[in-house]
Amino acid sequence: MSEEDEATGIVVGHGAMARGLVDAVKRIVGDVGDCLEPLSNDGKNPSEIKRDLEAMLGTPKSVIFVDLMSGSCGMAALANCHDCEGRVVVSGVNLPMLLDFVFNRGMPLADLVPRLLEQGRAAIVALPASE
Repeated sequence: MSEEDEATGIVVGHGAMARGLVDAVKRIVGDVGDCLEPLSNDGKNPSEIKRDLEAMLGTPKSVIFVDLMSGSCGMAALANCHDCEGRVVVSGVNLPMLLDFVFNRGMPLADLVPRLLEQGRAAIVALPASE
């Protein structure tokens, strides 16, 4: 599999959240190159977020991870994916989801995205487990 077959990921979030998640992935995995990049909405209106995101979308196969679908980050991500084959928005981003992305980004998006959603959901637990 070539690098051209691997998806790139962009984490878009409020404040320093995106940078913090990408930094955590790098601390756990090591150097991930530019396969996963953060984008903050700090000081940006929705048009500026959309513009910055579009500039970051380089490969035809991209997953845009957002913290909140109904916020400015989610709306900008959706605007950049409208009518674009090979771009997917995943909302509710968490660290286990991003770790799985880094290790499996060569999978076809049709297989990768459901896997990422499952990994993200599986990581949400309450302890002790309620009966």
